[in-house]
Amino acid sequence: MAELFQTQHEKERVIVVAVDLGDGTDVQASLDELEELSKTAGAEVVGRMIQNREGIHPGTYIGKGKIEELGELVWEKKADTIVCDDELSPAQLGNLQDVLQCKVIDRTVMILDIFAAHASTSEGKLQVELAQLRYRSSRLTGLGSSLSRIGGSAAGSSGGIGTRGPGEKKLEMDRRLIRDRISVLNRQLKSIVVTRDTMRKQRRGNASKVVAIVGYTNAGKSTLLNALTQAQVLEEDKLFATLDPTTRSYEMENGQQVLFTDTVGFINKLPHHLIQAFRSTLEEAKYADMIVHVVDCADENFENHMRVVYDTLEKLGIQDKPVLTVFNKIDKWGDGSIPVCKDAFSEDVVKISAKYQTGFEELLNKIEHILNAGFVRIEKTFPYEEAGKIQLIRKYGNLDTEEYREAGIFVQAAIPAQYVGQIMGKKKEDAAQY
Repeated sequence: MAELFQTQHEKERVIVVAVDLGDGTDVQASLDELEELSKTAGAEVVGRMIQNREGIHPGTYIGKGKIEELGELVWEKKADTIVCDDELSPAQLGNLQDVLQCKVIDRTVMILDIFAAHASTSEGKLQVELAQLRYRSSRLTGLGSSLSRIGGSAAGSSGGIGTRGPGEKKLEMDRRLIRDRISVLNRQLKSIVVTRDTMRKQRRGNASKVVAIVGYTNAGKSTLLNALTQAQVLEEDKLFATLDPTTRSYEMENGQQVLFTDTVGFINKLPHHLIQAFRSTLEEAKYADMIVHVVDCADENFENHMRVVYDTLEKLGIQDKPVLTVFNKIDKWGDGSIPVCKDAFSEDVVKISAKYQTGFEELLNKIEHILNAGFVRIEKTFPYEEAGKIQLIRKYGNLDTEEYREAGIFVQAAIPAQYVGQIMGKKKEDAAQY
């Protein structure tokens, strides 16, 4: 049997496997991404295999002949682990491990493992553990013996891919104990959600606009946030380099305060359990005033990545926000032949290099335009008996200046056009369109 565990001096040797159903899905690209996920998890990819089938085999994922071929490849490459590109049922996983006599995991376990390794905050660790336990509890009956082969260890240690996070002690629990642990995690996360909601209300209370930065993993979201706000978020050319959302303030040229929030990167076949566990984090976009959708236009699969992002936003119920699509990494098109980049679902597009801050003036101008569309700029001194109107401005608009003078309260603000009459009375001439 192949050695199942990494040592400090060896990387886990994996073979990636996929099934092509002939439905138009780019399986080669998906398998390329699975290779990148494997490398991000610390493994060495030593082989790959694709089987063309009309349907996934219900008992073994791939067919009998391909299993024999895969077994020979495992022996030839001295592989430790098989990674399948789709989520496996308990029966498929157990049957493959019995036949191949080596560890078998699926794409979901791989992604969960990477999240476990990269989670740095208490919230991130709770979310990852919850996702892992939900995944494993649904497979507990069919995976008892096979999961025990994987081993267990603390997050970040060298037990091998799929073992970081809860580890073996969780696998030894029965369903009741796992359910109890899930209940505890849910309660802890709910308290964090309450704190997050309070922070969101405070942001709305200070009249700052919120811009959520979303995109496929490794599209350059953290690089953009750092370039704009010197946020010092980790930047790495890896999938899921950062998990925890970061919010930083930025002052536009007109003096307007804008809060930029970086979010978890999206990926094809993002596990359902992960979406549920990270819902409060992913929903930062739901409470934003607009979305900046960062796209790596140097990736030949960028159009498919855009589709994945919009599909994920739809699952989260985020479909009513104005979107600015930012085609990033134009610096990689050294010959100047930047592709034609379009997005039918966005308000506008802009091409930039976050790394070299190319195109930032146009980017910021378009962000300002979208944020303030439909708003009217006002400047007026309100008599003290009309102080209640200041509360209306705070509630519906952006209050930039508030000075208490002898004649009344001097205000500079931006308010939605439909409230101009209510707030300004008959003196709409005091208002100037942004």
